[in-house]
Amino acid sequence: MPLILAGKCSVSALLFCFAASLFAIVGAEDPYRFFNWNVTYGDIYPLGVRQRGILINGQFPGPDIHSVTNDNLIVNVFNSLDEPFLLSWNGIQQRRNSYVDGVYGTTCPIPPGQNYTYIMQVKDQIGSFYYFPSLGFHKAAGGFGGIRILSRPRIPVPFADPDGDYTMLIGDWYKSNHTVLRAQLDGGKKLPLADGILINGRGPNGYSLTVEQGKTYRLRISNVGLQNSLNFRIQNHKMKLVEVEGTHTLQTTYSSLDVHLGQSYSVLFTADQPGQDYYIVVSSRFTSPVITTTGVLHYSNSAGPVSGPPPGGPTIQVDWSLNQARSIRTNLTASGPRPNPQGSYHYGMINTTRTIIFSSDAAQVNGKQRYAINSVSFIPQDTPLKLADFFKIQGVFKENSIASKPYGGGIYLDTSVLTADYRSYVEIVFVNDEDILQSYHLDGYSFFVVGMDGGQWTPASRDGYNLRDGVARSTIQVYPKSWSAIYIPLDNVGMWNLRSEYWARQYLGQQMYLRVYTTSTSLRDEYPIPKNALLCGRASGRHTRPL
Repeated sequence: MPLILAGKCSVSALLFCFAASLFAIVGAEDPYRFFNWNVTYGDIYPLGVRQRGILINGQFPGPDIHSVTNDNLIVNVFNSLDEPFLLSWNGIQQRRNSYVDGVYGTTCPIPPGQNYTYIMQVKDQIGSFYYFPSLGFHKAAGGFGGIRILSRPRIPVPFADPDGDYTMLIGDWYKSNHTVLRAQLDGGKKLPLADGILINGRGPNGYSLTVEQGKTYRLRISNVGLQNSLNFRIQNHKMKLVEVEGTHTLQTTYSSLDVHLGQSYSVLFTADQPGQDYYIVVSSRFTSPVITTTGVLHYSNSAGPVSGPPPGGPTIQVDWSLNQARSIRTNLTASGPRPNPQGSYHYGMINTTRTIIFSSDAAQVNGKQRYAINSVSFIPQDTPLKLADFFKIQGVFKENSIASKPYGGGIYLDTSVLTADYRSYVEIVFVNDEDILQSYHLDGYSFFVVGMDGGQWTPASRDGYNLRDGVARSTIQVYPKSWSAIYIPLDNVGMWNLRSEYWARQYLGQQMYLRVYTTSTSLRDEYPIPKNALLCGRASGRHTRPL
């Protein structure tokens, strides 16, 4: 463009035209949003006792990120803790750029007293997500916050603009500091039942939301907890589900909603009840005893406070939750991040090229509790796997060090990496032979949920798959003694973390990396390593790339 414009200009106007051409290029670029965050320790009292929490700019939870499809996010994170720190971005796909995914397999930790600038683009995404600290057991101390990606103005959204839009971060919580919990796990022990549940960092009756009668509000609910599925409900109010992790859904109405570990949902509700205060209730699922917390929905014209017991919800019923999960479907006629309908990609009409089966395992190894996928309990290396792959550093990991199907052997320790071909179309079946609910997240992708059921998965189970309007998301639950199946087009080159969102299990080995690989070196397939990438371990002293 600059050469063409300059060729039409006189010599005297060349400078002006050159400047205009640069403006045209910059003006066509997607917007930039800048964030400067200082990560510190600070005293917090969410359950009435003093704890050492992780704050971002003095806030617990951290500040929300508000953005629009295709925005460039420049997040400068200064680590004022006394130990290395990383943030990861749950559900942000990091297209062609796994280097900034913010988990230890891809990104070097930020050393104490130093900073790192994440340069990310929320490419072709909408929806509700969150960020969290990914190292050690930092997640048990805070450091998490909401992410929302709005549709571009010219892209229609399948519901009217709400009168208010709020992040609701819910999660179980311990009174012990994260260092104590980590020491328990390092000592080979399991975590006990959580001490309570928080709503936006506050304990029982600590959170309040004020609404006006007759108006409609959007809640972006994310389970940022450590080990419990949670049920969310509002006394005397119905909730209409409208979005799940970047997918507009059929607008089904629920009286309560199960939100499993790592999952995010958007609901609409209307303040259509008599003017008073109502309970917001969050309770644990599949636990004994049930843990419950409450907040307050306050009408601006309220005639009185909440009264009586909070409304009950489902407790240990698996079938209730399974049926609700099956009812969550994609709105095929709604636009996604682009103006084409979400149903224009006919995922069920494409032949899969490979079937991968992942099974969870739990056992004692050398007298300590460990967890695994397909018998491999993940152990981190001294160098992020993505950097070792880029610099061709030997001895950090082996390709296909985890089998693509369970073989039934005992648990062993390894750095598990499974290589898959770029642009292959894969079926993944998660098998859960244990008595607890599992929740898995895959970085870098949104996948289609095609089926889930009790019992053993067999090839005949495909006859019951939803091949038309299964929801596309990045976190999936697997019920006890059950299976869940997904289809996924592997169109994002990189090293991607597949993990249990049950954080003690993730910490003790129930994770792995999916290496989506191509021999191509084209920038169309993968971005080069960031110029500002931190280098650590065996990658220390190497050079990223020239300017």
